[in-house]
Amino acid sequence: MSEPTTDDIDALVGPATPHFAFQIRARVGEAIAGLPADDPVRRYGEAKLELLDRLGYASTKAENSEPESRQRIGWGTIPSSAPASQPLPRGER
Repeated sequence: MSEPTTDDIDALVGPATPHFAFQIRARVGEAIAGLPADDPVRRYGEAKLELLDRLGYASTKAENSEPESRQRIGWGTIPSSAPASQPLPRGER
C-alpha cells in the first residue's frame, strides 16, 4: 500500500457508523502504523482513532447538532441518543 494521506483517512472515517466504528478504527490504525510519530498524517489519523473509539460507544456522530441533555428524565433508558462527542461511559451500555 502506498503512504496514506489525510484524504485516505477521511474516506475511511467519513461514512463511519457506531456499528462499524471499531472495524474502521482497526483499518485506520493499520494504515498509519508505519508512519513516523511526527508525521502529520499519523497525527491526523490518531485523532480520528479517538473519534472512532468514542463513536463505538455512541449511537451517532451528531457533529452538527446539540447533544441531548444527560439530565433529561429517562436518559438512562435511551442510550441511542448518545453522540460520539459525548458517548455513554463504558460499562453503562
